[in-house]
Amino acid sequence: MRTTPTATAPMRPLSFGIKTSQIGIGYEEILSTWRDADRIPLFEHAWLWDQMVPRRGDASLAALEAWTLLAALAAQTTRLRFGVMVTDNRLRFPTLLAKMAATVDIISGGRLIFGIGVGGSLPRSVDPAELALVRREFDAYGVELVPTPEAIAALGEALTITRRLWTETEPFDFEGRCYRLRGAIGEPKPVQRPGPPILIGAYGERLSLRVVAEHADIWNCPAPAADEFARRSAILDQHCAAVGRDPREIVRSVQLFVARDDAAQARERILSFAAAGATHLVLAALPTPPSDAPAAPAAEWLATEIIEPVIAQTA
Repeated sequence: MRTTPTATAPMRPLSFGIKTSQIGIGYEEILSTWRDADRIPLFEHAWLWDQMVPRRGDASLAALEAWTLLAALAAQTTRLRFGVMVTDNRLRFPTLLAKMAATVDIISGGRLIFGIGVGGSLPRSVDPAELALVRREFDAYGVELVPTPEAIAALGEALTITRRLWTETEPFDFEGRCYRLRGAIGEPKPVQRPGPPILIGAYGERLSLRVVAEHADIWNCPAPAADEFARRSAILDQHCAAVGRDPREIVRSVQLFVARDDAAQARERILSFAAAGATHLVLAALPTPPSDAPAAPAAEWLATEIIEPVIAQTA
């Protein structure tokens, strides 16, 4: 089966990554998975998740902090590009985050992808149960929940600040709606120039995708199905036209959760997203059900049961 990309999507080869969410998982297990992926050429990138308190299930489950863990994994791998899918912009001040990212890029020798999103906010209409889960995390860490338009504006300003810290050698002032800086400077600079690629996770049609058009090198879309991904990808193209940017510059990315007992369906979903123009594919293997038989490591299983057959079908 040969996929047909959308008219605006560049003819890029498929790129596969692995994601290890940290809910209830220890450092050694995550490190083992990343080392496995680092040895398997089919994986080009690896990802962590960013929540201080799990928004599903038991809030007391251990959840390692993403960026400190990322620094450790950067030092323990040699080939993979990597990042956080996606950093919550509300949890860290942008000057600090830009400094952290430059440090991790240096540790890795220039392999960081800077993944970020709007983060928790107060939309105009929301499921009370969903809002309670967001509040559980933000209240626990003393982070203010703001209306979604304000959070989106903050992301745009944060990315402008980040780019300037990575590239400008002289101290600068910044006077924005959400952030104000005096004499800001970022040293040392990242290895990658003018900085690590920026991946933005975004779904909102009007404001969020505008920020993607203005700032992203990669766009990760949490669409539940390929047709919705294609629709929002076309809206992103419109935003790119409005800001004077070639939409083909922005790589289209999706994240898919993969159950071991449903590999065939996972392969079909990947192919459907690829046909809709997604070329950057992040796979998260769901926990293995209890069994007497030992399961293959997640990276090995994803490579042999998912990625290899998909590549064979798209060749």
